[in-house]
Amino acid sequence: MAPPELGRGGDHLLKSGFLLAHKESTPTGRKKSKTQLPRPRKRMLFPLFFVVPISVAAEYLNLGRAWVFAFSLIGLAPLAEHVSFLSDDLHFGLYLCGQIANTVGPTAGGLLNATCGNVPELIIALFALHKEKMEILKWSLLGSILSNLLPVLGSSLLFGGFANIGKERSLNRRQADVSICLLLLGILCHISAVASKGTIKNEENINSLGVLKLSRASAVIMLIAYIGGLLFEVKTHRQIFEQDEDSSEISSGDDDDATDAPVIGFTSAVIWLIGMTAVIAMLSNYIVTTIEEASESFGIPLRFISIVILPIVGNAAEHAGAVIFSFKNKIDITLGIALGSASQISMLVVPIVLIVSWANGIPMDLDFNLLETGTLVMTVIATAFALQDDKWHYLKGFNLVLSYVVIAVCFFTMKALPNKWDQHN
Repeated sequence: MAPPELGRGGDHLLKSGFLLAHKESTPTGRKKSKTQLPRPRKRMLFPLFFVVPISVAAEYLNLGRAWVFAFSLIGLAPLAEHVSFLSDDLHFGLYLCGQIANTVGPTAGGLLNATCGNVPELIIALFALHKEKMEILKWSLLGSILSNLLPVLGSSLLFGGFANIGKERSLNRRQADVSICLLLLGILCHISAVASKGTIKNEENINSLGVLKLSRASAVIMLIAYIGGLLFEVKTHRQIFEQDEDSSEISSGDDDDATDAPVIGFTSAVIWLIGMTAVIAMLSNYIVTTIEEASESFGIPLRFISIVILPIVGNAAEHAGAVIFSFKNKIDITLGIALGSASQISMLVVPIVLIVSWANGIPMDLDFNLLETGTLVMTVIATAFALQDDKWHYLKGFNLVLSYVVIAVCFFTMKALPNKWDQHN
C-alpha cells in the first residue's frame, strides 16, 4: 500500500535534514509529495552484517578487549546504515524511519528521521555517560559534529565538483544559514563554559559548580533554539523553502530517483527499528567498555579514536549518501544530511545528554577543553565561509577535507593534552 500524501510541505524537509521525501507527477501535471526516499545507492555496508555476531562471540569467548572493540565498531556501520539511510531489497526493503514517518505525518516524522540518523551517536553518548567516561562522551559528540561538517560535506563538494568539472553549481543558502546559525549559537555556549572556567579565579569546586550551572542553563537554551529552528523550516517559513525547491526543479529537471512504494507496514517498521536499536545499543556498550583497552593495544590515542575513528564509522551511511547525492547535483539534499545532522547533534543530542546527566546527578558541563572547543569554532567558521555565497565547486570541498586532515593529525599526535585553563586554577 502506498504511503499517504503529505502535501506541499513534505518535500522540502528532506533538503533541510528533517524529512525524506520525493515528488511524483500526477495525471494533471501537478506534483505531489510522498514520504519516499530517493535511491542513491545499494546497501554498500550490508556485507559487514556478519561482523555483528562475531563481535558478540568475541565478547563471550574472551578473545581480547581490543578485538571486541574492533569487531563492534565495524558491525556498527551496517546497522547505522540500515537505521539511518536505506535498503531496497524486498525482504529487508525498509527505510525504517521513513516508513514510520508515512504514518505520523511530516513534522513528527521529519524529527524522527533526523533523530534516527544520529541513533548510534546518542546511544554511545548515553552509555559513556552511564559509565561516567566524560572525556569519551564529549570527544565522541565533538567528533560527530566535525565529521559531518568536514569530511561528509567536504568530500561531497569535492567529488560532486569533480563530476561537474568546469562548472559552478548553485545551492540553497537559506537552508544552510539556518543550520549555521544554530551551530554558531552552540559554539557560543561551549566558549562560555571554557572561558568561565579560565577567568573565574576562585576555589576549584566553586568554579566547577558555576560552569556546571552555566552549562545546564545553556542546554535548555540550546533545546529551545533547536525547536525554534525546526518550527522555522517546517512550519512558519515553509513556503520560502518550497519556492527554492521549485526554482531548483526548473534548473535541474524532475527527480528521477523515485523508489517503489513501501513494502512493509508501520508495525513491521517499528519492530525492525526496535530490533536494530537494541543491537546498536549492545555494540555501543561493547565499544564504550573496551575503548581504553583498544587504544592501549593498538597504540592509537584514545582522543583520536573517539574524535575521528568512531564518528567516521557512525557517519558512514550518511557520508556515502551525501556523496552520491552531490554527484547527482542534489546539493541541497547533501546540505540537509551534513548540516542537518551536525546541527542536531550540537543543539539537540548534546543538551539532551547534559540534561540526562543533570537528572542523574552526574556532573557534565559544556567545557570540551580548549583545543577541542577551538577546533569546533574553526570548523563552523570554515563551513560558514565555504557556504557564504550560493555557489559550490570542488575547491571548497577540497579545503574542508584538508582541514579535517589537519585536525585528525593534531589529535593523533597529541595523546594527552590537559586543559590549559585547569592548569591555571
